[in-house]
Amino acid sequence: MLIVPSILSANFACLERDVAAAVAGGADRFQIDIMDGHFVPNISMGPMFVGTMRALTRLPLEAHLMVSRPEQWVEAVRAAGADHIIVHAEATVHLHSLLQAIAATGAKPAIALNPASPLSLIEDALEQATMVLLMTVEPGFGGQKFIRMVLDKIRRLRSALDQRGLACDIEVDGGVDATTIGWAREAGANVFVAGSSVFGAEGGPGAAMARLRKSALGASA
Repeated sequence: MLIVPSILSANFACLERDVAAAVAGGADRFQIDIMDGHFVPNISMGPMFVGTMRALTRLPLEAHLMVSRPEQWVEAVRAAGADHIIVHAEATVHLHSLLQAIAATGAKPAIALNPASPLSLIEDALEQATMVLLMTVEPGFGGQKFIRMVLDKIRRLRSALDQRGLACDIEVDGGVDATTIGWAREAGANVFVAGSSVFGAEGGPGAAMARLRKSALGASA
């Protein structure tokens, strides 16, 4: 079970402090949300910010590309220090080639899928992915409510991966807190992205992640 703080929810005026607190609290890696204002309405960080994070921590970094034409971003985010590169199946018509290109850089390729997108969109590319990110909110905005209908999709994906003998992680992102993390873990997810519930929590990131781990191991849907 991995907990991945989303740096989008950190206090950018105190970024080094927040990163250090999350590391001390047991973060497994960090997610960096890259938005281009086209695939999603908002604009956020880019490859330069990946480089900033690389200078602040030795933990693995995952770049979540919420962008149109993700093919154009792979080399830059990898060069800046991303260890995992997540691309949306909805954003490309050449998913097979894109995952191959990510792997060729030495990064770990991962596929993201929006809440209403069917698993059939990615079933023929699962062998190439080290992880599938199932969005539990609509991409592009922090602080949204967890969409419970995705739990069934997590179960179906876990079953498909097990049946095919694939060692592929299932990550969830969006609305993950001390309640919803247990639902997602019970459904079959093993990697959990948490933003506001980590960086906006009372007691700081360390206490927040301790609560998340405890809840993931003890809660039920």
